[in-house]
Amino acid sequence: MSDLFLYVVTVLIWGSTWFAITLQLGVVPPAVSVAWRFLAAAAILIGFALLRGLPLRFGRRDHLWMALQGLLLFCLNYVGFYVSEQYLASGLVAVICSMLTVGNIIGMRVFFDVHTQLVNLLGALLGIIGVVVLFWPEMHALSVTSGTTAGIAWALGATISASLGNMVATRNQRHALPVLQVNGWSMLYGALITSLIALATGQRFVFDWSWRYLGALAYLAVFGSVLAFGAYLTLMKRIGAGRAGYSMVAIPVVALLISTFLEGLQWTATLWAGVALCLAGNVLVLRRDPAR
Repeated sequence: MSDLFLYVVTVLIWGSTWFAITLQLGVVPPAVSVAWRFLAAAAILIGFALLRGLPLRFGRRDHLWMALQGLLLFCLNYVGFYVSEQYLASGLVAVICSMLTVGNIIGMRVFFDVHTQLVNLLGALLGIIGVVVLFWPEMHALSVTSGTTAGIAWALGATISASLGNMVATRNQRHALPVLQVNGWSMLYGALITSLIALATGQRFVFDWSWRYLGALAYLAVFGSVLAFGAYLTLMKRIGAGRAGYSMVAIPVVALLISTFLEGLQWTATLWAGVALCLAGNVLVLRRDPAR
């Protein structure tokens, strides 16, 4: 599969999960929904590995690294974003989440001594500016309260957790650990830790048997977790965490397109300008280096 195909799959699927997550809100507490999602995804991946005869036995040290990847990438960041949306509009959360690409660039420099070309930094900057423009009305209307501060803190913490999780995933890939099995174990660890967090914070461990919730859970587990994370982490292995992380800038654009068709969103000059900046950043970040 080409790098572009993996990137498009990641952006299209994760861009659609913003809407799918709204279908889960209500009966089941957020952290519990995250736990159900990754328990289901882990069961699919581990079951597939067993069916195909893929190795699932790893050393204790490898399991510790996979557990750390699960904690950062499949637990803390999702819980943080869910909680932040209780205080902030989704647009502002999307803007903060788009900073992941900068976190990945810094992380690759600090942990792996990987330098980033100026054109990629420029592309990341254009994309982040584009996301800010997209959601400027929400940001402009924001009133500073204690809840706002808490929401921003949760979203920033979630973004940092996701970026650190990408660094752990990069380490695991550089130690030749297979993406599919590592994702299976990491999602299982992430789901178990999230379950403990939910229980410790008094969230009711319940389930919603409605078709609305079941459909959203199936989509988020199969497409949003198994396929999207498989594509994203494979892409990250090929082109680096800095450039792969730029997908977080393009995802809000897809979310807006879906909102246009399903929720009647009206496009304005601000939206068009934001999309144009995001697309320009995509071209710069994803252009193939002559040396590759």
